[in-house]
Amino acid sequence: MVKIRFQFKGRKGQHSFRIVATDERKARDSGKFLEYLGFYNPQTKEINLHKDEIKKWLNYGAQPTDTVGRLLKKHL
Repeated sequence: MVKIRFQFKGRKGQHSFRIVATDERKARDSGKFLEYLGFYNPQTKEINLHKDEIKKWLNYGAQPTDTVGRLLKKHL
């Protein structure tokens, strides 16, 4: 199954996350994902979403994780 989830980027004390579509069996930070869908920086609250691609994956049946789902509900 395809999941829409965070992929950790950054370093200690400077977290940021990519939002990616990936196979749920892959490790979170393996670097192998199907498509890059945006990013989220929790320190600056900066969010960049590729809304058309996210809607495309949701129509294909991709399931967002709980945290990404709450983020998408606010910003889509």
